[in-house]
Amino acid sequence: MTFLDTNTPGRPWVAKRLHFLSSQVQDCLGSPVFTPIKADISGNITKIKAVYNTDPAKFRTLQNILEAEKEMYGAEWPKVGATLALMWLKRGLRFIQVFLQSICDGERDENHPNLIRVNATKAYEMALKKYHGWIVQKIFQAALYAAPYKSDFLKALSKGQNVTEEECLEKVRLFLVNYTATIDVIYEMYTKMNAELNYKV
Repeated sequence: MTFLDTNTPGRPWVAKRLHFLSSQVQDCLGSPVFTPIKADISGNITKIKAVYNTDPAKFRTLQNILEAEKEMYGAEWPKVGATLALMWLKRGLRFIQVFLQSICDGERDENHPNLIRVNATKAYEMALKKYHGWIVQKIFQAALYAAPYKSDFLKALSKGQNVTEEECLEKVRLFLVNYTATIDVIYEMYTKMNAELNYKV
């Protein structure tokens, strides 16, 4: 089964996957430093769900939604509707993916190994920075000073379970396998449909 397939009958992939992503975002982005990204991701999921809910049978996959909106909006597409929301959602999800992968890969500031600023900065630069104007970039840089310690972040991910840091990281690595593949397919779909936009906010 691929990302663009539906899941089990009566439980469409779109609704199930968006609910899953929403709950994962809550877990990964609990720190106040991530509040704007978390709000953006949750808001975009809500917009996509709203379109999906208008016709679940028609919109069984994300590709179904994009194709229908392309036809519906004509020249305004892809800068409208769920297509635009998914474009920003995939960028926020890529931020999470790069951030978590960076932590799992052991990337850190050798002078401050328990800080996650290096990881968050890398994720921001790879996933979001080029779409943000100067003011938004400065807001992100300032917010980094409120980033939690790595140990506190991993403890929050473990949801209070008594696990070692390495055990937690191993669970994150397993999570990233399917999560990364899912995001990659969304990016490929946008490239194939010529739906990517590069404007700044």
